[in-house]
Amino acid sequence: MRFNPKSRLDRSRVSDAGRGRSAGRSRGRSTSSGGIPIPGGAVGGGGVAGLVIAVVVIFLVSQGGDDIPGLGADSGYDTSAFGDTGRYDGCRTGEDANASSDCARVAVENSLTDFWADELGPRFRPEEAIVTFSGGVDTACGGASSDTGPFYCSADETIYLDDAFFDDVLAGALNGPRGAFVEPYVLAHEYGHHISYLIGTLGQVTGDKGPQSSGVRLELQADCFAGVWTKHATETEDAEGNVLLLELSQDDIDTALAAAKAVGDDYIQRQSGRRVDEEVWTHGSSEQRRTWFMVGYEQGTMQACDTFGIETV
Repeated sequence: MRFNPKSRLDRSRVSDAGRGRSAGRSRGRSTSSGGIPIPGGAVGGGGVAGLVIAVVVIFLVSQGGDDIPGLGADSGYDTSAFGDTGRYDGCRTGEDANASSDCARVAVENSLTDFWADELGPRFRPEEAIVTFSGGVDTACGGASSDTGPFYCSADETIYLDDAFFDDVLAGALNGPRGAFVEPYVLAHEYGHHISYLIGTLGQVTGDKGPQSSGVRLELQADCFAGVWTKHATETEDAEGNVLLLELSQDDIDTALAAAKAVGDDYIQRQSGRRVDEEVWTHGSSEQRRTWFMVGYEQGTMQACDTFGIETV
């Protein structure tokens, strides 16, 4: 993965909350009730006990969407209240992104926003923020700790992650891949949940489990959306029309597939020393996740990602 040194980065939607918990400000509504975590699995036994793995989607189960108090763009939750540490202040150009993983995170967010703005048109609005933290963070969906993997909270339309996850959990406890494209795949997946929220499929999740459940369908849709963005990532531009990403290699695609494998429910169960039990799956098998990423990548359209409209996934 290589960024265009001449591209300009927009840091306005990426911030760092630092260590501990940083509470957002409410503007008069209840903002934390109703959040339901959907975990990708847990490492138990000889692993890291109780660790919620991979991508956790926190949402309000509803068909009503924006009519639910505390949900949506007018949720009353002010993400600008996070005590930004200034971690991303030096991220100004694609050259910075090539030299710094922090700035690469900003560049990937810019690329995702540019792509989905074109893809969705008037239905699109960007996520409120990508917030990095260490230790713990308060969100409109409730409190989260570093034991929680990267997640999207629909109630404040924000993606949260402790970036230690990639070394300590994904490459550590799960023996998953390392590489420059691991985090972009995860961020693209989480951004995919934001897109699912905007188009209404996130609201179809009922809390059921199993390989054909609505929760698994949501996760596979996010993987598919990540593949669609990956297909077009080198076409995305900054505000001045400069291409953001110059190159994605086959190694990058292979790394994304390896990461998808490492966050499959069956893989996590095996890594934790447990038997594979399909009935408790919430994110899908390694094969399902790899398959749907490639569906998005090979077909390159969000229409290919209708995981809710087919009989089996």
